[in-house]
Amino acid sequence: MKARTISHGVFETTRNLLAILLTAALFALVPLSAGAGTAAPLAADPVLEERLMTLAGELRCLVCQNQTLAESNAELAADLRNEIREQMRRGASDKDVVDYLVARYGDFVLYRPPLKGSTLLLWSGPGLLLLAGIVFLARTLLRRRQRGVPLPLSAQAQARARELLGTGSVEDPT
Repeated sequence: MKARTISHGVFETTRNLLAILLTAALFALVPLSAGAGTAAPLAADPVLEERLMTLAGELRCLVCQNQTLAESNAELAADLRNEIREQMRRGASDKDVVDYLVARYGDFVLYRPPLKGSTLLLWSGPGLLLLAGIVFLARTLLRRRQRGVPLPLSAQAQARARELLGTGSVEDPT
């Protein structure tokens, strides 16, 4: 009876400790939700804002790297959107803005970088990897096929095998 009470007490203590830890974890996550309701600042001119978001959709976020500037919530992306917005207010064309960002950050900022010497590997990389994979697969299959074909034994090797097996035939050891 005493062992049952002790195990019940350990269970209760463990359950209480887990409840406390879960509550503490939830309270720790509360500050993270504070910024969830903030929206990106909009320009006073909706046409300018639409132009900004269209252009930002073609530019890569330098922090996230797999999102466009329009999609990203990173601080740097917000700063770059504000910079683009200011340049557009000053009358810069989309090409001027893109040229400014490329001069500052390189072709990496473009979601579709141009085909030139410095981006040749980027454009040809997937094809080269596919070709290398096909060559590797073909070589592996050919080697496997060559290993699967038994080489004929010489007369001397056949005689030695018969001697070791103690039979009259190499093919039929029984």
